[in-house]
Amino acid sequence: MIDLVIPAIVSCIIAFFVVFVTIPPLIKFLEKRNMAVKDMNKKEDIMVVRPGGPSIILGIIVSEIVLYGFLQLNEILAIIITTTAAFAIGYVDDRKVMGGWFKPVTLAFAAIPIILFGVYDTDLAFPLFGEVQIPALYLGLIILMIPITGNTINSIDVLNGVASGFMVIASFSLSICLFIVQNYEIAIVSLPLGFVSLAFYKYHKIPSRIFPGDSGALTLGAMYGSIAIVGGVEIIAAVALLPAVINSFLFLSSVKKIVEHRQIKGKPVEHTEDFKLKSTVDITAPVTLVRLILTGGPLTEKQVGIVIFKLALFSGILAIITAFLMGVRI
Repeated sequence: MIDLVIPAIVSCIIAFFVVFVTIPPLIKFLEKRNMAVKDMNKKEDIMVVRPGGPSIILGIIVSEIVLYGFLQLNEILAIIITTTAAFAIGYVDDRKVMGGWFKPVTLAFAAIPIILFGVYDTDLAFPLFGEVQIPALYLGLIILMIPITGNTINSIDVLNGVASGFMVIASFSLSICLFIVQNYEIAIVSLPLGFVSLAFYKYHKIPSRIFPGDSGALTLGAMYGSIAIVGGVEIIAAVALLPAVINSFLFLSSVKKIVEHRQIKGKPVEHTEDFKLKSTVDITAPVTLVRLILTGGPLTEKQVGIVIFKLALFSGILAIITAFLMGVRI
């Protein structure tokens, strides 16, 4: 455990500062090329550049390569390759709006390196009940999990700072859980995700200077899912991600098909005269977590974000409790 302290400190510092330092020049680069979109939740006509994915993936790759130099784990290579593939998929979608099938199908292929490197355990661990052996089914779970976590984070990226702030809470919660279940090496491997998210949040929080885009959101989600698989904490990871999972479930159950968010005509939220957010009365609009939060009345964008972060903290605590229960048998 003591031998892991230096790799952990070095990789976390690198993860944070690579993103923190590269975002300002990336913003200037995107501004010069007019790669910006309107911030729909601002009364003024404010344009925000996107995507921030290149800085996010750079911070992840550099920090994880440094960790590989220390630990020589195949798990790290699998995480890097899968996460990089997710970035590439998202970047394609950033440049050209693809069909609703594109991200789920291609992200399934991005999960293949995890299988090829054999960095998984086919026993699925549940709190209280112990482990369930599902050798054949688990391969299918791997193929499904990366599209689910990638698109789940992408779907919650609807307000300034929400996706990155949510990932700060969820990823650090997952790291704590990995320490609790004594998977120390993967816990160290997971830490850069939290620091990358934290550095990006500095520029993504209200008022956003840059949006992560599909490339950034899919990168964060795919790495989270990869860590959950190689760390053998799939159930714990799902608990920590619960608000985002609920958001995706509400969206899919109301739309009843896989579709690109930008292709949805009905908007789940509207704006009041003072530009607060309120739940729409449009019955054709999809149901989302934000729309559900706003059923109690109009809120500012910042207030909605705080509610989501509170839900993330609550889910993170539940995940930590679940991690402690992993060692309990009934």
